[in-house]
Amino acid sequence: MTKPNGYGIITSMYSQNENELIAIGERIGRACKANQVLVLSGDLGAGKTTLTKGLAMGLDIDQMIKSPTYTIVREYEGRMPLYHLDVYRIGDDPDSIDLDDFLYGCGVTVIEWGELLDASLLDDYLLIRIEKEEDGRRLTFKAHGAKSQVLAEEIQND
Repeated sequence: MTKPNGYGIITSMYSQNENELIAIGERIGRACKANQVLVLSGDLGAGKTTLTKGLAMGLDIDQMIKSPTYTIVREYEGRMPLYHLDVYRIGDDPDSIDLDDFLYGCGVTVIEWGELLDASLLDDYLLIRIEKEEDGRRLTFKAHGAKSQVLAEEIQND
């Protein structure tokens, strides 16, 4: 399902299980370009880190992906770097880490709980909302900017 929304497109996908969620993440990772920013939103246990595991596979990353909850940032090397951030613990103090290093780096930046950041800190990003639905997960993609809109279209058409 796709519908225009002024600032970007909205696409929805359904994952029946963890393996399908990882496969969707891998599809996203294959489509990502350098300087891509993804904001993952969803309740605790929704599947944000699981989706990131698949995304890492799509970026040819062999390392085990762990939640960055206590470290704030984890960095992985593949065909391009993956910066995996969890901003839940920084709350209203985004200056406690230098987000520019990750937002404007040469890799793909995934921000869990990114909706807690002031929207003015982010420029062009793809918001991925993960919600529990029946036994699976509903992923809703909303592009905020031209580059993210291209990514959302590639994911949908893959």
